[in-house]
Amino acid sequence: MKQNSRILIIDDVIDNIRIAISLLKEENYDFCFAQSGAEALRLLFEEQEPFDLILLDIMMPGLDGFDVCQKIKENPDLNDIPIIFLTARVDVDSIANGFARGGVDYITKPFHAEELIARVKTHLELFHTKALLQKHNIDLSVKLEHQKLRLLSELENDQKEMIYVLAELMEATSDETGKHIKRVAEISSLLAKYHPILKETDMNTLYHASPMHDIGKMTIPIEILHKNGSYSEEEFFIMKKHTSNAYQLLSGSERKLIKAAAIIAHEHHEKWDGSGYPRGLKGADIHIYGRIVALADVFDALTHKRAYKAAWSINDAVNYIIERRETQFDPELIDIFQAHLDEFIAIAQSK
Repeated sequence: MKQNSRILIIDDVIDNIRIAISLLKEENYDFCFAQSGAEALRLLFEEQEPFDLILLDIMMPGLDGFDVCQKIKENPDLNDIPIIFLTARVDVDSIANGFARGGVDYITKPFHAEELIARVKTHLELFHTKALLQKHNIDLSVKLEHQKLRLLSELENDQKEMIYVLAELMEATSDETGKHIKRVAEISSLLAKYHPILKETDMNTLYHASPMHDIGKMTIPIEILHKNGSYSEEEFFIMKKHTSNAYQLLSGSERKLIKAAAIIAHEHHEKWDGSGYPRGLKGADIHIYGRIVALADVFDALTHKRAYKAAWSINDAVNYIIERRETQFDPELIDIFQAHLDEFIAIAQSK
């Protein structure tokens, strides 16, 4: 048991206080006393070091022991301190009232030395054991929370690594380069940065999940994927399946980045006016991640050479994007794009 436990004795009769101290002094306790309820509460509220136990008389002028006990229990900083009533009142109602107000024990005067010593010792041991258990529970909770955060971080890093590997594999089967994928990630993250509703977590999610926007192209026959020139109607029908194929591949995951990648891959060819594919979604029915990557993908694709086309000038690409406000692209995203155009152009021109 903790040594030098601090005990507060509250009694309006100084001789009662002296007797209690005399009987308990052999147990190495530190004592403090008060001769009124008001004085006791002042001590309790002002003391920097808390008390471990309170011995409380009931019959006192002004605030009686019941009222003092109740005020102590109403204070969240003090209500764990055990309170033992010391009183000459032995009627059932007084005893019941004492426990109802929050007392842990009830010793009648004149008290016997062995009884007082034993009960004080027992309640101090219970008090310190409870405090120790609470500390261990808090320490355990902190450790568990740290472990949870570490595991979540490892899981997220695993997702990022898997996305990187899949993106590398996708590059090997298409005419898109890793630089295109990186630029789309940066443009998407920048659009999220200036969006009035999205948060930093959305910026990070878009940056790491957007590289998967065309992962479904791995399911498209190579002769269609690498065809020079325009697609036939049948070929275009097959090509459009890369969106729904990717969604079927990724949507079963419960991991944050993979779920976001599934949405992006599924919806980045949808258009604001409902003329896109694969589901013809319109306006806000298109997930904001899909709307953002749609703009980022088109802007970067226009400004860079592909096997089937030459690179457009920055001005032509910018005009194309702006002209399709409220038809192909979310008008709010177009406003962000125009307001921070220099930053988007810098990304498009990066090597």
